[in-house]
Parts: sequence; C-alpha cells; structure tokens
Amino acid sequence: MRGNFLGHGVHIFLPTLLATAVLQTPAFAKNDKVERGPQPEWVTSSELLPIPAETSGLVFVRNQDTLVRLDDKGQLVYHGFRMKLLHPNALELGNIAISWNPASGAPMVHTIKVYRDGEVVDVLSKTTFEILRRENRLEVSMLTGTLTAVARVPDLRVGDELEFAYTIRISDPTLGKNDAGFLILPASTSLGRFRMGLSWTDGQQPQIKMTNDMDRVAQKGNGAIDFRFDNPVTLTPANDAPPRYNWQRVVEYSDFSDWGAVSRHFAPLYINAAKLPDSSPLKREAARIASVHSTPIAQVSAALNLVQQDVRYIYVGLDGGNLKPATADETWQRRYGDCKGKTALLLALLNELGIEAEVVLVNNAGGDDGLNERLPSPQMFDHVLIRTKIDDQFYYLDGTLPPVVAPSKAPIFPYRWLLPLSEEGKSLEPLEWRAPSVPDEITLFEIDATAGFTEPSRITRTTIARGIEGLKQQVQFSAVTPAELFTGIRQGATGDTWQSIDDVKWRYDQKARASVLTISGTGAIDWEDDGGGSKSLAMPGGGFSPPSKRIRAADQDQNLPYFNSSSYTCSVTTVRIPSNTNIDQWASESGFDTRLFGRNYYRAFDFRGNAVRMVRGSRIEQQEIDASTAKRDNDRIASFDNSMAMIYYDPSAKNYGATGQVEVPATDEIDWSAEDVPCLSSASKK
Repeated sequence: MRGNFLGHGVHIFLPTLLATAVLQTPAFAKNDKVERGPQPEWVTSSELLPIPAETSGLVFVRNQDTLVRLDDKGQLVYHGFRMKLLHPNALELGNIAISWNPASGAPMVHTIKVYRDGEVVDVLSKTTFEILRRENRLEVSMLTGTLTAVARVPDLRVGDELEFAYTIRISDPTLGKNDAGFLILPASTSLGRFRMGLSWTDGQQPQIKMTNDMDRVAQKGNGAIDFRFDNPVTLTPANDAPPRYNWQRVVEYSDFSDWGAVSRHFAPLYINAAKLPDSSPLKREAARIASVHSTPIAQVSAALNLVQQDVRYIYVGLDGGNLKPATADETWQRRYGDCKGKTALLLALLNELGIEAEVVLVNNAGGDDGLNERLPSPQMFDHVLIRTKIDDQFYYLDGTLPPVVAPSKAPIFPYRWLLPLSEEGKSLEPLEWRAPSVPDEITLFEIDATAGFTEPSRITRTTIARGIEGLKQQVQFSAVTPAELFTGIRQGATGDTWQSIDDVKWRYDQKARASVLTISGTGAIDWEDDGGGSKSLAMPGGGFSPPSKRIRAADQDQNLPYFNSSSYTCSVTTVRIPSNTNIDQWASESGFDTRLFGRNYYRAFDFRGNAVRMVRGSRIEQQEIDASTAKRDNDRIASFDNSMAMIYYDPSAKNYGATGQVEVPATDEIDWSAEDVPCLSSASKK
C-alpha cells in the first residue's frame, strides 16, 4: 500500500559492522561493470589507529572514512576502511558487496587487501566481481533495477586486517544541480577511528546544518568540513522523548534554499506528467465520470476509485523514475504505477473534471517529527498524494491505497508535516494533532450463559478495526472465499476458550471505514467458585495494567517532554446471566474514569434486564506531556486501580449492583461501528 517518492535508488550496502552511513539522492544510468583505479585526488585517508594490547568485540576499526565530494556533476561518495578481525563472525566482511542502481558511473574499487604477520595480499589484483541483478523488494511490488557486484576474499582468517575502499558517483537528472544528503554516525559503533567529511569544488558549497554533538568536533577548512572520532561513545536516545529530540550525530547538506524551492522544483514534474493530449483515453474516462456523477465529491470519489482499482501498484525506479513521475497516459496504458505515477494519473483526471487539486509530499515512515527544523531536502519524503478542496473542506486522495478508501478529511497516516507542490513554491504545512474521535479498534464480547454456570456458553466476538490495521485486514480477507476464511480462523482459534466455532463473518464497512470480523461458537467460561453458591468472573477485555513510570537516566535531559503514540481502543462485554439467577444478585468492581500521562482510562458497568454490561476505553489525549506532568503522574501510579473487570454473583443478595450505574449498551443494542459510541465518559468525549 505504501508509495515511494524517493524510492530505493542507489544505496551503498556496506558491511553491517561499519559504523558510518551516508544517505544520498539516488541515481540511474547504464553502467553495469566495476571499474578499478586509484582513489581520487581529493581523498586523504585517515591515519591508522594503533591496536590496543587488549581489545574485544567483532572488529577493531583502524580507520574508516566516509567522504562526500560535491561538484558540478553531482556527488562523489568514497568509502574506505581497514579493520582488524577479532571474531569468527567478523569473517563475513570478506563477502564484499557493492549495490547500485546504474547511473552516471559504475563504482570504482581502489583496494582490497589483507594484512597478516607483516605480509600484504593484494586481493583486488586477483579477484573478479560477479554482477548480479537483485530485486530485493519484489515482494512489495518494487522494481529498482539494482545491480550488485560481489567478490569473496579467499583465505580470510581471524587476526587478519582487511582493507577495502571504493568510490561511486551519485547524480540524478531530475534534481539537476541540486544536491542534498546526510552524514550520520550511528549511536553505537565498534571501537576504532571514524571519519566523515564533506567537501566541494568552487561554487558548489551547500547549506550545512549539524547537530550540536557534530558541531563540537567539526574541523572546518577551505572548501571542506571533517568530523573525526576515536572510540566514539555510545549514545542512548532520551527515553520516551519525541523523535525530533533523538536526532543525533547528523550532518545535513542541501543546495535548496528553502522548502519553497523544493516545492517549485518538483511541481512542474507533476504538471507536465498530468497533461493529456487530445487523443488521450483518459479524457474519455473523465467525461464518463462527469456524465454519471453530478457533484464534485462524487466525481473525486469515482476518479480516486478508478486509480486505486484499475491501476496496480508497482514501484519502478528505472531510467530516472525514482523522483520523476511517469506520465498519466503511460501509467494508464501500462495499468501499473507507483505513488508518483498514480498521483499524476489522478491529477490528470481531476484537471479534466475541472476540480482544483494539488500534489503534496509526505513521510509515511513517521520520520517527519521536527521536519521544520531540518534543511530542505526531498529525501525527507517517501510518498506523494493529492489534496483537493471542496466546499471549503480539504480532502486527501491516495491512489496507492485499496479501493475501499474514499476521499478523507484527514490523511490515513498520522503526518506531522506536508509539503504542497506549487510553481510559486509553498512552504511546509503542519497538520494539527488531535485525539482520535473514533476508536482504532473495538472488541465486542457477548457471552450467553443463560444455560447455567456449568454448561458451555454461546460466545460471539466481533473486532472492528480502522486505519491501517483495518485496511490490512481488508486486503487479506477480501482475497479469500468465506469458506477459506472460516476454515483458517477455526483451525487457528479452536482451543482454550473456544470449544467450537460455528460461524465466521467478515465485511468492510466503507461508511465506517472499518473492517468488521465476527466469530461465533461455544466455549467454556471460567467461573470462579467463591463458596456458598457464589460465583465470580473476570470479564474479557475489561482489565487495565498500571502504566509504567516515565523516567530517564540521570545523564539524559530531564526536561524533555514525553511522547505518546496515538491510540484509542475500546472493549465491550455483555454477559447474559444464567436464567436461574436475578440481575439484582449481581455486582461488579467499581468503574473509573481517570487520566495518567496523557491517557484516559475509562471503565463502566451496567446491570439491566438479564445482562451485565461493561465498557472499557483507553485513549491518548495528549501526544506530548511535559516533564512536570510526568513527575506528578509517576506519584499517582501507586493509587491506580488495576483490578480486573470482576463481576460477582451472590444468591443471597438483593439490589447488589443496581445503584449508581452508567448506562452501557449491550453488544447488540447499538451499531458499535458508528462514529459516536460510548467508549468514554460523556465528559471525556467533550
């Protein structure tokens, strides 16, 4: 379901033991061989760090250099290292692999050498590279065109030192002379010497921004900046802090002056891709939609459904397609496309329908917290979709989602920022976070125990899932027959509570935007014998575990806020009591409605007719809480009511649980997939 704006173009697959990473704009060409030659003149390798008398781990890094050079053709990226192999697992470094998406130049390998007991083995002069075409992400419909050069260092042993270095040119015709990227030293590295560097030719100096930990060690020179670390300390992210506060040991560089420049740069690509010639079959499709649907929202819905339903998702990063969208006609003719191609196709249809729309860049991976603090770079986005405005209301359209997803007033993913594309250039726009108004997941349990305490009960369990999880279910369950779904669930669920499963029903409710799965059958209920004919039961789905303390290690910033992932869940349980009992003989634990760490905890019971009803809701109401609130709530955990949702039967009692109850609908009394369901108290919903 996920589109890909940047895609997975050139990605340098360094051995997993290496500590530095460089992210750069992907590139494409037709070079399918590995070249050999000396290292570039602009590269000066770091001096080797002496090996300590005692060391441990997988490797000791005598030096590792990751250097980026900006010139008028794009970027050159140099990687080089020399490592002492200390453990058998480190021998995997001898499996040399360089992956690239053929671009303006093939990789050039400078050296592969092994040092042992004062001798030097020149492996490069004796080895050959095997070129493989690997599509590692075909399972998610991605065709990148990646090539991989593979060589194996023979006779590599523990105690050897391995040296390897190569350079690759990076350029993308879509970006022109604009470059952007990052240098990153991970939070945890092996022991040794690490160097990262950025340099540029005359007139190519980019904007540079770095985190404070990099600024402290930066060595600035004429047309270059270096960062050197010997045995870098391991960084521990601040516990539970919002992601923007864990942006550490990063150097950003960009040729884009501001976010408006990124917007202006990419807008023409979609404008041109959405242009239709007079002979385009898409003009007929738009005319057909207009003839059938009279209102703008109906036309938008039909156009979106056409793109979702009739054009399958395949990411194609070949021939410059990593950033540039295929044309609308090309995507329609092929009947497949990635998020860029589908977006251009949808934009073309909306243009023909006379409906104003704009393309927006977003980050599906959740990496946009603090995006406004980053340098402008297209690499900060991994997806593209359309936003339109009808009757002063924004609607978001994602052509890569399943065809059950209609235009929505809020994006499916919880974006923090988006970038609209415009020829005039628009800046980043924040999307305000709001507590979920409807539950992401509702679980309904109905236990019909009217036959008595000792007899099996009829059980019905319904799950209502929204958002991405609901769409995952839709994709999975809609692809099988009802009989196959029934067989699969019965085989997987029978046992424990379920003695038998008699029926399985599933539907996707487009109005509710929810996947609804209902399983019914019989099962044994674990009634506790409390003596004297009394019984008790922990109602399914009703308990709360106390939250964990929100604290940080002493060396971490104690004043940072704490982060909550958005969540809203609800459980509703109805127990139809044995027919030989009376509702006045039943009682429960007390309900509660409390808030801790920005989360609302709610539970209520109701005794009416022949049924005990319970609802339990949990909703994040603050995405971030300040340190003082966290400290206050830490002290309140001890008084948190973590009792299970117990109900009690006492044959000698009268009016046991009949007073002071909140009215809770039974599982079958209302439509729990509706937007306004009583999963929280009335005060909380307000």
